[in-house]
Amino acid sequence: MDASRTSYDEQAARWNGPAGHAWVDLQGVLNEMFGPIEKLLVDAVSAEHAASVLDVGCGTGSITRAVARRVGTCVGVDISGPMIEEARARAEQEGVPASFVQADAQEYAFEPAAFDAVVSRFGVMFFSDPVRAFANLRSTVKDGAGLRCVVWRGPEENPFMTTAERAAAPFLPELPARRPDQPGQFAFADPERVHRILAESGWAGIGIEPVDVVCTLPEKELVTYFTRLGPLGAVLPDADERTRAEIVEAVRPAFDPFVQGAEVRYTAACWMVSARAADAKLS
Repeated sequence: MDASRTSYDEQAARWNGPAGHAWVDLQGVLNEMFGPIEKLLVDAVSAEHAASVLDVGCGTGSITRAVARRVGTCVGVDISGPMIEEARARAEQEGVPASFVQADAQEYAFEPAAFDAVVSRFGVMFFSDPVRAFANLRSTVKDGAGLRCVVWRGPEENPFMTTAERAAAPFLPELPARRPDQPGQFAFADPERVHRILAESGWAGIGIEPVDVVCTLPEKELVTYFTRLGPLGAVLPDADERTRAEIVEAVRPAFDPFVQGAEVRYTAACWMVSARAADAKLS
């Protein structure tokens, strides 16, 4: 069986199913929570003086719309139908020059040399073949175009992100273990691997810098957040009502170290990845 095809099918099922719908439903909370990261990326891509930008793994399009307001036009691409539908509706409502494509950015036949820059917030860690994916992205930008992506560092530096699954483990021993060499949240935790992927796919001038960003969400949204997103959110709908209640009762106190009154606060430990599209004539 083709492992790449299997991985694509799994990701497509996930993001076109409950996970995609959860991101649509919680987009207000998530966009507010990741607002500081959005600002970092939008400021960085604006400094590129790009006229046309591609937003990879755009989700419901918050970054796409923000970039479009600043640079003139931005195209968002995502595998999730529900999120792309919401992104289009939001862009139309707000009247911003953003457009969207539902596709796998690893395989999609983008127009060659169409963009001046590529941007992504947590959208590039899910490719089954990241070298192939970034080579495809390289093909759709002009020589010298900039790449700016924010990705997660490792789980050991991001305890907030694994709190729910650790607390729920006694109830759900079948929860799949996170593997850093597989598509997922922490797939780009190893900077040497990220550097190798970019170098092999036609990018140069590679920079991988740590950024630590304080993120917040309302405490009243915390239970909804951990029951609908992440590994726990993927399996909890299949649990019976009693087990679900027991899990929520056990997991919620595990977040207490991050709760400050009416606010949940944590530090997102990330990499800011930057690169330039190598000159095709010299590669």
